[in-house]
Amino acid sequence: MKAVSLFSGGLDSQLAIALIQKQNIEVIAINFITPFFGLKESTIKAAENLGVKLLTFDLGQEYIDEVLKNPKYGYGKNMNPCIDCHAFMFKKAGDMMKDLGASFIISGEVLGQRPMSQNKTALHIVEKLSGYQGYIVRPLSAKLLPPTIPEEKGWINRDELEDISGRSRSRQKELAEKLGIKEYPSPAGGCLLTEANFARRLKKLLEAKPEAKPEEMHILKVGRHFYIDDNLLVIGRNKAENEMLEKIALSSDKFIKVTDRPGPLAVFRSFRNFYTDEQLNRAASILARYSDARDEEKANIKIYSPTGEIEKIFQVKPLAPEEVPATI
Repeated sequence: MKAVSLFSGGLDSQLAIALIQKQNIEVIAINFITPFFGLKESTIKAAENLGVKLLTFDLGQEYIDEVLKNPKYGYGKNMNPCIDCHAFMFKKAGDMMKDLGASFIISGEVLGQRPMSQNKTALHIVEKLSGYQGYIVRPLSAKLLPPTIPEEKGWINRDELEDISGRSRSRQKELAEKLGIKEYPSPAGGCLLTEANFARRLKKLLEAKPEAKPEEMHILKVGRHFYIDDNLLVIGRNKAENEMLEKIALSSDKFIKVTDRPGPLAVFRSFRNFYTDEQLNRAASILARYSDARDEEKANIKIYSPTGEIEKIFQVKPLAPEEVPATI
């Protein structure tokens, strides 16, 4: 007997697998990747500690088109379509069961842990939307939920599952000690769509370019963001962000830098692949304000491509503090 598990690597998903493994059932862990959540080093380590095979799948554009842009059950507090998202991932995992030789799906969801998306009604809706109603087992809260097909058919013993509910993690920590799980990350949202700042940036991006691709969304995680007409200016806040911007820049982006004073790197991105001199000057003036040339009469600027080709060298006047536009 095999089961597939939605797996983040967090404490709850580890416990869910351990409880099913305890019943001599092989578990295959599945981690889905989007621009908003996905694989971490801790996820890989957790799978290794549990002794389970970890499969990863990049949902990319399909997730954006089918879940993010028009969720049937709407968004949470920000841009998080939790009910539609969970159903989508369960459907994907369910569709893999036959090829993997598995008979049911498990997850680390806990009843009442997230009031909007993990109440009984929401869990029922998720199952129905997934197309695998009855085949989804939530080992941590199973005794508080209707029996599933795996329980009714005797594939798993309901008595060996748990009745955990609510937001406290005390029961989970006790269970982790009992099951020998020693390494797990601190609780965190994990999904960028639940974060107000990221959601605001994403909404603005989709207004500027509704057809934006996954690779265009990674930049939303980094730096200070400004819009100049239909162009996005992102300025690194520290060395690590400058290096990240260099890695995630698109070939059509432009880098902007003050040449003779310490300062950040900026990425200037047009969603229409068109820049005017006025827009470039404005972007450079904003960037200069965040460099050591901020108090100079003029700042020396270079604009170059991600391949290092210098496109323009010129001077601008750094903006005064009151002239700097609000960040997104």
